[in-house]
Amino acid sequence: MSRAAGRDAVKLTDEEVQALLAENLKVQVASNGHDDFPHLTTLFYIVHEGRIAFWTYGRSQKIRNLERDDRVTALVEDGTDYFELRGVSIRGRAEIVRDRDRIFEIGSAVATRMLNAESFEALGDFGRATVEKQATKRVAVIIHPEQVATWDHRKMT
Repeated sequence: MSRAAGRDAVKLTDEEVQALLAENLKVQVASNGHDDFPHLTTLFYIVHEGRIAFWTYGRSQKIRNLERDDRVTALVEDGTDYFELRGVSIRGRAEIVRDRDRIFEIGSAVATRMLNAESFEALGDFGRATVEKQATKRVAVIIHPEQVATWDHRKMT
């Protein structure tokens, strides 16, 4: 079997990618630091209009990195045993969102998902007040994919 055929055999379908993204809560995000070393963080995310999106503090190191260089790599993976591993790795460009309404929209969705709530309204007044307060300090980031790699080692057995 050729190397390409082997990779194709474990690729995720579009539906499987969507399922993986729906089942997991955290994404590992690598930005390029000022010293040319990757800066790696883990964040809660949502899928927003088909793209991974998250919110974070506007003065964070990752945002300073992305302001300087918008290239980003994101990884969502799961499994513990080798033959259970599956994931999606996305190389692309980060769009930093500074519009307060969009930040609130993405932040609300992240908070809802993070807390496993049925809806943002289910978080109540405290949840809304917390997101509103946090939104003043945060930006949202949307990853625009340029290259996507996927794998599902369960397909190897």
